[in-house]
Amino acid sequence: MNTLLHRQPRSAAKLAATNLCLLLLGWTACQQEESPAPAPPPPEVQVMTVVAKTIPDEVEFIGQTESFRPVEIRSQVTGIIKKVLFAEGRDVAKGEKLYLIDPVPFQASFASAKGRVGQALARLAQARAELARVTPLLAEQAVSQKDVDDAVAETLGAEAALVTAKGDWEKAKFDLHNTRIVAPVAGRPERSRLYEGRLVSAQTDLLTSIHQMDPMYVNVNIPESYILRRQRELAAHRVERPDLFQLRGTMTMADGTTYPHDGTLDFAGIRFRAETGSLSARFKFPNARQRMFPGDRDNRPLYALFPGQFVKIRVRGYMRRDAILVPQRAVQQGPQGLFVYVVDEEDKVALRPVTASAWHERDWLIDDGVHPGDHMVVEGFHRIRPGTRVTSVPYQPTSPSSDTQGSEVGAREQS
Repeated sequence: MNTLLHRQPRSAAKLAATNLCLLLLGWTACQQEESPAPAPPPPEVQVMTVVAKTIPDEVEFIGQTESFRPVEIRSQVTGIIKKVLFAEGRDVAKGEKLYLIDPVPFQASFASAKGRVGQALARLAQARAELARVTPLLAEQAVSQKDVDDAVAETLGAEAALVTAKGDWEKAKFDLHNTRIVAPVAGRPERSRLYEGRLVSAQTDLLTSIHQMDPMYVNVNIPESYILRRQRELAAHRVERPDLFQLRGTMTMADGTTYPHDGTLDFAGIRFRAETGSLSARFKFPNARQRMFPGDRDNRPLYALFPGQFVKIRVRGYMRRDAILVPQRAVQQGPQGLFVYVVDEEDKVALRPVTASAWHERDWLIDDGVHPGDHMVVEGFHRIRPGTRVTSVPYQPTSPSSDTQGSEVGAREQS
């Protein structure tokens, strides 16, 4: 029993010593866990150096095509349409017959007027002969002064009657000539609005219209805000351009294709439209004519442009100096607007608000916020925030397709 009593204290002592060792080991492990871990390396971002350059400054407007010479065809005389002499929708030459007004009543009027001219000539000849006969008799007092005066008055009356008759004859000849309505210009006519048997009133009823298709005009409306901004930029020498009427236009069709010929500025308005606050301008484009295929027997030319089409006109000729272009992906959208990240001399990131006015190809045109020589972050935004120290590496441009997709996203954000 004594042996059992001596063993119990020893077991208790061993257990206490074991617990003490475990506590010391746990405290040592906790001290090791609480020691600071080594700092991670600065995040790596792709950075580009901002540079200024001279670039084409082009802007795009919506335009509508208009024929070079739209000519309304109206009758000069009142009468019945006897024949329609042209094929609707097909080209006509200048002087080609279009309509025939029934000429019978005008032929009769012409003949009557011609007869009255003959009568006036006969009367004038008789009056002059009478005057020549009585004038020498007055010296011999064979006739009175009144007889001579009457002969002079008759001669003057006959001359006036001849002038009137000739005027009526010219009017009748004009009316008869205008019973045949001809094309004043070469072009393509619209559908006829009136046909055979219809009574038309002189200079009132519109018969059809002829459009001279080559060249073709494109009318655009330029906002007042754009004109004012351009004036300020030109005055500050930020933008340069040639003579106004040397500006050129590139046309984009409704299906997105580019018209193969450039146009030139042909007209610039001088008055703003009150309802739109815009100034009208006009570009002139050659309207290329072509055949469908070699050997095509249809001699009607095929025009690439038709009146009334809506197109886009990109104005070319302006050059912007000291322009700052940055990739679209570098411009971020925040609650306060657009901003970029720049890296300072201490390799720390700073947020910089910017003003982006337009696109140039795949880049933003920055008006304010960054300057030449700034180091701007282009890739790696998810790793940084203002004040973060970073490791900068040169920016490696991606494929055009990915930049284009980014530009489309930026456009939706900007709008």
